[in-house]
Amino acid sequence: MIERIVIIDNVDPQSFYGVNNANMQLIKNLYPKLRISARGSVIRVIGEEHDTADFEAKIKQLSGYTEQYNTLPEEVIIDIVKGDAPREKSTDGAIIYGMNGKPISARTPNQQLLVDTFAANDLTFALGPAGTGKTYIAIALAVRALKNRQARKIILSRPAVEAGEKLGFLPGDMKDKIDPYLQPLYDALEDMIPSVKLKEYMETKVIQIAPLAFMRGRTLNDAIIVLDEAQNTTVHQIKMFLTRLGMNAKMIVTGDATQIDLPLRSQSGLVEALKILEGVPGIGRVEFGKKDIVRHSLVQRIVEAYERHDAEEAARHKAEAEQKARETQPETNIQPTGADSSKPASGA
Repeated sequence: MIERIVIIDNVDPQSFYGVNNANMQLIKNLYPKLRISARGSVIRVIGEEHDTADFEAKIKQLSGYTEQYNTLPEEVIIDIVKGDAPREKSTDGAIIYGMNGKPISARTPNQQLLVDTFAANDLTFALGPAGTGKTYIAIALAVRALKNRQARKIILSRPAVEAGEKLGFLPGDMKDKIDPYLQPLYDALEDMIPSVKLKEYMETKVIQIAPLAFMRGRTLNDAIIVLDEAQNTTVHQIKMFLTRLGMNAKMIVTGDATQIDLPLRSQSGLVEALKILEGVPGIGRVEFGKKDIVRHSLVQRIVEAYERHDAEEAARHKAEAEQKARETQPETNIQPTGADSSKPASGA
């Protein structure tokens, strides 16, 4: 009789063991000759050498399946333990599998274009209106790279700019003050990574979420870097951020030039960067439109209504400016009052 210890630290224990340890109980039932105990990411097994070796090999297969799909169904456990190949999930072009095995994939042609552009370039700009999935797909690509060990860490950043209102002095420490600005990034990650594993990644700084101001002075190697809401960066900020790109790193910059929350008279760094970097090799650009909106159908109609309003306002301001210009233009060739100057004076 020998004892083996199997470590499953690459997966979320809750996903692996199942609700109320149902998966672990099934595994124990399939190995009646072995004494099996599990705590956290450590599984101990006692039995004959051949049986424990087979157990260890099967646990590693189950762990690999769970890491890929974020779920471990009973039928997969039975297939693997019996030596059968598990039935493959229909990928349908999935980027990754999120919570409970939910496939996360491109839902529009431009989302797929973002996936392809990211693969071909080290810096990608994803531009377009709210609800088009720019940030969500960008984070999914980053998580996939981390899972496939193509990167060692993920860096997610946003400029801390209020959207039209002053929030005042928020309570708490520095993290408490900046987290409200970064919550959309947390929301996307929670869809893709089990909570226990996400907490571990955050604590070990494998995944880092920080305001843009915290990026100065860093060189980001072996990382996938995402800058969200880049329309709210200043010219100097975005230049600073783009030059953080290190070796074996890729960067995605997302933004919507129609939702700039910078103070008046401040120029958007994103708009300026797009002009300066146009045509530079190694930089990709994907532009999303109203048809790419994947939120509630009402969001698309809201965006269209605002676009019509903006167009009408622009036309009205142009007409008023032209009218004002005509009114202030000095008149020429004005005839003097009184006698007709074209006739010679009498008695000439």
